[in-house]
Amino acid sequence: MPSRRSLLAGATAAALTTPAIAAAPAGAAPAAGGRGRLTPGADLAASRHWPMLRGRKVGVVSNPTGVLRDTRHIVDSMAAREELDIVGVFGPEHGFRGSAQAGESEPEFEDPRTGLTVYDAYGANAAKMRELFTKAGADTIVFDIQDVGVRFYTYIWTMYHAMTAARDLGARFVVLDRPNPVGRRADGPLMTDGFTSGVGLKPIIQQHGMTVGELARYFNGELLPGEGKGGKVELEVVRMRGWDPRSVATGNGLPWVPPSPNMPTADTAAAYPGTGYFEGTNLSEGRGTTRPFEFIGAPYLDHHYSDRLNARALPGVVFREGYFVPTFSKHEKKTCAGVQLVVTDPLRFRPIATAVAMLVEAHRYEEFAWREDSWDPKRPYWIDKLSGSPRLREMIDSGAEPDQVTAAWAGEVRDFEHTRRPYLLYR
Repeated sequence: MPSRRSLLAGATAAALTTPAIAAAPAGAAPAAGGRGRLTPGADLAASRHWPMLRGRKVGVVSNPTGVLRDTRHIVDSMAAREELDIVGVFGPEHGFRGSAQAGESEPEFEDPRTGLTVYDAYGANAAKMRELFTKAGADTIVFDIQDVGVRFYTYIWTMYHAMTAARDLGARFVVLDRPNPVGRRADGPLMTDGFTSGVGLKPIIQQHGMTVGELARYFNGELLPGEGKGGKVELEVVRMRGWDPRSVATGNGLPWVPPSPNMPTADTAAAYPGTGYFEGTNLSEGRGTTRPFEFIGAPYLDHHYSDRLNARALPGVVFREGYFVPTFSKHEKKTCAGVQLVVTDPLRFRPIATAVAMLVEAHRYEEFAWREDSWDPKRPYWIDKLSGSPRLREMIDSGAEPDQVTAAWAGEVRDFEHTRRPYLLYR
């Protein structure tokens, strides 16, 4: 009787018919992005039976988003091939299975499907990553996670620590590229010294407008040389085919796999670069509802909030007056008044500028407050970690209008766009 592994190997070959293309080496010049059917890097690598992993001891950093078009996980595809040696899997925030809530992870366990050990890598710095990779015996690290294009979404910093650890160990680092669901636009303030944390480790702008593969190239060229002992990791990016950087996730033809429990749809991802700010306030950001980061409200708001926001006629969005009762998190089991963001034109919608206007209008209510971080009394305001400095909070507190706030970081955006240009893979 054929083994389960041999049956899976046959299924892999039969199911994946995407034509092969070569992976892009780290130093390759950017090429014009193709148009047509969007094919992630994972599918292109799997269609060639993972040639970059043969003869290597492979560790995989992934979560539920690391799937092929046929919905199988990449770890299952790799483990099905007799010639590949997968030595361990590493789960980020929310865990490899994605079952843990914000700020949580899944403990180490044995994957019942493959028998592989899944290590808890959430919160692991480079030193801890080195320890985990050494324990597993990995000499090649594969990263495949769907990012949502925002500095305070933690997966890119898991990637950064993993890249640093791989460099220190002399291991290779392979990124299977996926789309940025909010497109190429760069926007928002720069992270500054003194306010770095797990939701913003290094000085990049808030909405970076890069894929994880492009970010890996940026990290390798701009940041890793100054990290620890210095130098770069041996990096390979398996590029997508057919991604248009001007597109957003709602139209890219790929199924949406929630990258975290409170990122259930592509609509959520569209709003998140801005409404993530409400984590730093006493308003509910919609956790504990069916539309997190689209519902924003608090018990002290009223119908005037939606009226004032709609009167601003912000591009690409309208605000539906809404009421909700969170089942957990802020204002649990309390009726919140507020709004539901309805994006009417994804290409005109500016999530960060929209959120700044929402903060300015919420700030007019006497009960409004910035959320304080009891674990960090020297930097007590969570919004400062999310925005990268006290500037946004101080400007809103001083009565600045939204246009004044967003104008304050326009130069930072221009500088970042210039610096990132050599690392872009898709035009």
